Amino acid sequence: MADRDALRAFQSRLASRLQAARSSDVSASWLAVEAGKTRYLLPLGHAGEIFPWTQPQAVPYTQPWFLGVANLRGGLYGVIKLSTFVGSDDATPAIEEGERTQARLVALNEMLEVNCALLVDRLIGLRGVEAFESSEPAGADVPPWFGHLYLDAAGMRWQEINLQALSQQSQFLSIGA
Repeated sequence: MADRDALRAFQSRLASRLQAARSSDVSASWLAVEAGKTRYLLPLGHAGEIFPWTQPQAVPYTQPWFLGVANLRGGLYGVIKLSTFVGSDDATPAIEEGERTQARLVALNEMLEVNCALLVDRLIGLRGVEAFESSEPAGADVPPWFGHLYLDAAGMRWQEINLQALSQQSQFLSIGA
């Protein structure tokens, strides 16, 4: 019960911070997440609600990165394992017992008109441009939905993902195997 209360408190604090960032001049621009061994930046304007890990109902004959569908607050969402989709881990979509405590489903904003949620291994927090030492534009050999690559003061690399561009990619929309 204490874990559930702590999770609710964390989600409440994060939701408050996200709302404050959207409605004021707070410099946070991204939701920072980790998927696989890679750190990503998801634009706040394109990210939707954050949900705790919910086991999706498997759908046969789909891509390995499509985990299935889940009922999230009364809506049916396709669940995509982000690290498998981008190819930063193996094609095994199973979630281990120890990973479930920090795993989250980040829904895409409803304005993108795609009912899906990205499975990330861990939320890191909110980040703004001032949190990074340098950036470089996406290279020619990366997916078209990759934005800038940022480097923070600790030398960590952060890949920005343009969720709007991702939601329009045929590869992302074609879940059939």
